[in-house]
Amino acid sequence: MTSLPALIGHTPEMMHIQRLLPMIATSDASVLISGETGTGKELVARTLHQLSRRRETTMVVLNCAALPTQDVEVDLFGRANTSGQILETGRLLAADNGTVFLDEVDALPLALQAKVLRFLEAGECQLPGSHKLHIINARVIAATSADLPDLVKNGQFRADLYYRLQVVPIELLPLRERRDDISLLVQAFCRQFAGNNSPVRFEKSVLQQLQHYAFPGNVRELANLCQRLSLIQPGSVIKLVDLPSEMQDISPETPTFTLPDSGIDLAALELDMIEQALAKAAGNRSKAARLLGISRDTLLYRMQKYGLTE
Repeated sequence: MTSLPALIGHTPEMMHIQRLLPMIATSDASVLISGETGTGKELVARTLHQLSRRRETTMVVLNCAALPTQDVEVDLFGRANTSGQILETGRLLAADNGTVFLDEVDALPLALQAKVLRFLEAGECQLPGSHKLHIINARVIAATSADLPDLVKNGQFRADLYYRLQVVPIELLPLRERRDDISLLVQAFCRQFAGNNSPVRFEKSVLQQLQHYAFPGNVRELANLCQRLSLIQPGSVIKLVDLPSEMQDISPETPTFTLPDSGIDLAALELDMIEQALAKAAGNRSKAARLLGISRDTLLYRMQKYGLTE
């Protein structure tokens, strides 16, 4: 069995996920992983599979955004004759006793969502061409970079499928919200891509510069940077001039809040903002987190910190 890269990070949110995965891996409960492109959703899914009792079987990866426009139902479920004999094995049937990873699940055609829901609820696959049901045993993990609650609200995603998928929700933060992990990630990626050479090293000023970069491509963008530098400058010390231009030319952020000379009570201010957000969101924690510009996991962590949880 091929080993996976570790989930790297020492921010509270990443440490929470590191503790959570072994706890839920032994269950067959469905998991919904959300986060921007490049945050590591497939790595989390593969880690869950590798930690599970299904680790010796294949994890079938289905990119719902890349499903064929023609015969998509056949591609997923397969095809059978009128007596129920399987003529073509779909990808879900191929996952029997294993794990199905529905990547970009928000792109799943609305017409197919009811059948996928039945598959989730009872393992049922009704193959085109037959009324006979085929039952398989598979654990389902889904991932999305979209706002699924908003798609549900707009009628673009079934509410019952959404709630069935998110038995265990996991939210991955963008890299710009876990900047303290950048140095750890750089070290790990440079070791990973060193090959037979010494790992490249980054000057302190370079690491500080990366702390201010927004990383729209998230962890994947940082990994690509480390791989590129390891290939073209093996074993060297990376300076600011070695970074791509977009990482060198970062305008300093304009402060949106001016600290008064008398100072502030930061804990009291944070508590007040959380309480205001919860009030505006009528207690909906996901909505309150969006109002604050943080993840739901971060909000729950801070609510627990201030004794706001039940």
